[in-house]
Amino acid sequence: MKQLRDLVSRARGGRLQRAEMADPTLTVTNLGDLGVESVFGAIYPPQVALVGFGRVREEPWARNGLLGARPAITATLAADHRVSDGLRGGRFLARIDELLQNPEEL
Repeated sequence: MKQLRDLVSRARGGRLQRAEMADPTLTVTNLGDLGVESVFGAIYPPQVALVGFGRVREEPWARNGLLGARPAITATLAADHRVSDGLRGGRFLARIDELLQNPEEL
């Protein structure tokens, strides 16, 4: 635990050595192509996060006082709280939401 706390502290401070950053740390999975609506992932070290995307589905949506239907997906995040926190994860998911509002601009 002492070594892990040291590693996390240095990672948050941006002081990792190149050799410590060689392994991938984030996995993205899209099971929506198989009809899955949402993904509840389990992370496995050295992975620190998993982002899951479900299928595109039509949902009722209110905008500017009007109700209509629009395509929507569920994006989920499973993360190791020793490496990050819920605030950072929430900001990450909010940014994904912003980007997907105008997919033609990606």
